[in-house]
Amino acid sequence: MSAKTESTLQVKKHSTGIIYPIAAYSMWGILPIYWKLMKQIPAGDILAHRIFWSFVFLAIILTGMHRWSELRRIFQSTRIFLAVMAASILISLNWLIYIWAVNSNHIVEASLGYYINPLLTILLGSLVLRERTDKWQLMAILLAFVGVAYLTFQFGSIPWVALTLAVSFALYGLVKKMSSLSPLTGLAAETMMMAPLALGYLFIQIKGTATYSHLSFGMILLILLTGVVTSIPLLLFAQGAKRVSLTTLGFVQYLSPSISLLIGVLVYQEPFTVSHQICFGLIWTALAIYSFSRKEVLAKIGIVGD
Repeated sequence: MSAKTESTLQVKKHSTGIIYPIAAYSMWGILPIYWKLMKQIPAGDILAHRIFWSFVFLAIILTGMHRWSELRRIFQSTRIFLAVMAASILISLNWLIYIWAVNSNHIVEASLGYYINPLLTILLGSLVLRERTDKWQLMAILLAFVGVAYLTFQFGSIPWVALTLAVSFALYGLVKKMSSLSPLTGLAAETMMMAPLALGYLFIQIKGTATYSHLSFGMILLILLTGVVTSIPLLLFAQGAKRVSLTTLGFVQYLSPSISLLIGVLVYQEPFTVSHQICFGLIWTALAIYSFSRKEVLAKIGIVGD
């Protein structure tokens, strides 16, 4: 095969592969609508359903793919076991805060958290993993800090929803590196660890409250599908990760909070004040500086040439 033909195939594979992460981040972006439909159910209950039914759905997939043996690795290494345990706690916290934020009319602040997340990930990479940080990354992190500080000063309170989401997901990504499991196996392991607690919690809630006594068929269906809406975007993301570069994935990830922000402001009429605009503007500028300072990112997705 000639070098030109091989290059053409690589470009075609990349162009087709980018559909997967776009689909994944788009689904994550519209998830607020799904959680809003379940607003009558407490956030803790939704979290427990999400964990348990995700494990059931992933268990079915693992069975069909004959990949249960991969979970044995968790118990063969103390490092991997502790990493999976930490990841399960962090992702559960992240899911809980996000669900609560959506159903408490804090979608705009939640989207802010996921704009901050990649910049916080860079900072953690520098501090914990000793990854090299250049002046553009430092400038982007500083601008994001100024944006959050400005919003805190204007409203007189720390935007804890955004910061908790950003910190928990950044730490989640960090410990995921330590587990070295595939996305499918990793999430299955994380939900497996939390599933007994989730099931026990649901048993107490169903038995002790009237929340579930008059649920409609539609609401029951939404509950059962929480595992599907949680797992499908991850599987799409995993497929995309095999076909496109991590830099491209990093660029596409801004799609999710952008969709959520628009939904919060346009669909659910959440306030987007001048203070919000300045804060978001600073963070968008920070993200632009970071992204456009890396010409190879744009080249790989076809915006600029090499």
